Parts: sequence; C-alpha cells; structure tokens
Amino acid sequence: MLICVTASHKTAPFELLERLSRQPETVAPSLMAAGAQGAVVLATCNRFEAYVEAEETDPEAVIETVAQATGIPSADLDGSCRVVEHPHVAEHLFAVASGLESVVSGEGEIAGQVRRALSGAREQGTTSPQLERLFQRASQAQRKVKNVTALHRAGRSLVRLSLELADSRIADWSAERVLLVGTGSYAAVTLASLRERGAVDISVYSPSGRAVPFAQKHGIRPVAAADYATVAQHSSLLITCTTAEMVLGPAQFDRERGAAAGCPVGTHSQLVIDLGMPRNVDPAVAQLEGVALLDLETIRLHAPLEELHATDAARHVVREAAESFHLDGSRASVTPAVVALRTHIFGLLEAEIDRARRRGDENGLVEQAMRHLAGVLLHTPTTRAHELAAEGRADDFHVALEVLYGLSPASDAVSDSASA
Repeated sequence: MLICVTASHKTAPFELLERLSRQPETVAPSLMAAGAQGAVVLATCNRFEAYVEAEETDPEAVIETVAQATGIPSADLDGSCRVVEHPHVAEHLFAVASGLESVVSGEGEIAGQVRRALSGAREQGTTSPQLERLFQRASQAQRKVKNVTALHRAGRSLVRLSLELADSRIADWSAERVLLVGTGSYAAVTLASLRERGAVDISVYSPSGRAVPFAQKHGIRPVAAADYATVAQHSSLLITCTTAEMVLGPAQFDRERGAAAGCPVGTHSQLVIDLGMPRNVDPAVAQLEGVALLDLETIRLHAPLEELHATDAARHVVREAAESFHLDGSRASVTPAVVALRTHIFGLLEAEIDRARRRGDENGLVEQAMRHLAGVLLHTPTTRAHELAAEGRADDFHVALEVLYGLSPASDAVSDSASA
C-alpha cells in the first residue's frame, strides 16, 4: 500500500517548508525504522513529500515520524500536511513530476528533482520495487506531458520568472555586474538565463569551494572566499542558489565598507535574488539602504495564472498514466496466481503424457491432443484473471484458485513445479 504525506506552497507557509527541507536525508531512514517497506523523500524549494510503502499505512504515524526526523513539533504540521492515499498516489506524483503542482505551472526543474529523490533513496537503501516502479513511471509521464502538450511552454521556471521580475529594475543586462552564489544545477540554469538576457559581467562564488571548476567550464570569473564580501559589495545583481544556509547577509555588505562610521550600504541600487531552499539570504539584507531582496516567497506571489488548455491536456495525460500504472500493478498482482494454476495444470499434463508414452503413444498423437486441450482449458481462466485484476478483483481469482484446486499463489507454484 502506498501513501504520500505532502506539504507544499498550496498548504504550508514558506517558513515551514524551509524547516522541512533542511535535513530531508534523515526522513526516509526514520520511516524505514518505523516499519515502512520503502520510503522516498522529495524536498524542493516549494514542496516536501514523503512517499511510503507499507503493509498497513497510518497517516498520523507517518506524519509523526516526519516530525521527529526533522525536529519539527507535530503540532506545527497540523493543517499544513495533506495525506494522499492509495490509489491516488500515482496520479499525484505524476502531476508533481510534470510540473502541474508547481508554483509556476510546467516548470522544468521538478522533473530532475523527482529523479534525484529516487536516486537518493537508492543510495540510502530505502526504496522498494513498488516505489521504484512508481517513480520510474512518473518520469515517463513527465516526458509524455512534455512531448504531447504545451505545458512546458505555458509555464516558466522559477529562475526565468525571477529574472523576468528583475526586468523592471534592469534597463541594460549587459551593464550589470552579476555575482552568482552556488554551482549546482540551478546555478547552471540561472547562468544560461542570464546570458540569454545579455549579461556578460558574471562572477561565481561557491560556499563549498567549487567555484573554479564551475567558472572554467562556463567561462566566467571565480571568486575566492577572501574576496567574496568585496565582490558582493560591488555587484549590482546577486543571485544565490545553493544548498548552504545564509550565505549572504549584512556582514558581507558591511565588511570593508566602513559600517562603523555609519556609511550607507551602497550608493547604487543592488538587487538580491534568493533562489535557495533553505533560504540563502538573511532577510535583514532587505532593510539595507540601496538593496532590494527578491526571494522565493515573493516570486511565488507573482507566479502567472495557469494556461487552462495546456493544463487540462497535461492532466488528461497524467490520469491515463496513473490508470496504466494501476492496471499493470493489478496484472502483476495476479501473475503469481496464474503461474500457480499453469504450473499445476502442466504438472498434471506431463504426468499424463508420460503415462500415455508408456502405453504406446509412439507417434505422439495423444501428447499433441493433450497439450492442445491444456492450452484451451487455461485460456479462459487466464483471461478472466487479468480481467478481474483490471477490475480490482484479483482476490476473487485467488479465492477461486484455492477453493477449486487448493492452490495458494506463492507456495504452490514452487511446490508443484518441483513435484512435476
């Protein structure tokens, strides 16, 4: 059974999402320790979700485990977490992966984040066959949405939206002195978007010390730690997109600026864009003279309305993908029973064929007829098994198999095969 506990920009305040995202790597192991068969955690700038597979799912217990793992009182999660239960988990994740649930409908970053969530669970050893199939199908659904709908053109990524909001303040992008803080995938997307707008004077600083290889790869200037404050003070546009917390604050602007003498922070206007989660920029920066701060919470308020036609088409694709996921799962659930029946019948068949050979069936005519009859007899129950599975009635076939033949799918397929 699958369950998803989700908190997003639609249900939770930004501050709570930030707290949830600080140590997401602790959540899946905690869920496994609490008895889950598998757990995958998806943590993004506007979303925190725990996907859990368990024989018996207790949403309240899952939420309590998340609270303990993140160090957040469970009372703080009340009203901010939504529970998605089977059979709606697949459609929810497929919609998330396709960008349908994002701040900006159709944003592209989420697809990679979903893939990385599965990779992280694999590294931690917390995934399961069912969750593997779920997340792999989510990526397939996302690609189909991208290929057959206009959703990715209707929506814009957070990076692009933030720069569009900055357009009102920037007359000439080529004249901007840009400092990029961070060297991850968001930094690469941000750099490409800056260059599309004509920015050329770009430096990069990495809190983790990866500025030089990133700068060499992309043809921009690296900034050493010792020079970070000075470059920050002289940059007109600063964009942070790193997983490190609070990499930019008043100290970076005041250092070497004569703050003790009461000098204002900058005589020119500076724009700071914080794309980090947890937040990279101390909100106090917005109170400094000459500095404007654009953070994810502000960006979210300016997200455009969804383009209904593209969204409707994408949701249709997602629903079809979810139905296919469940249908395949139902067929898989009845497969052991079908195998048990076929193994049992063919075991009896081989015994009768052997008896016929001993009685003189030298030309194999009896064997041929018996094999044909076995195939005919198995066709209808096999077909019905799949039909019942598609209707959600796989248990009916299991019961019929046990009543009529005394077979249980898991054990008898093996024992009958051995006896045959």
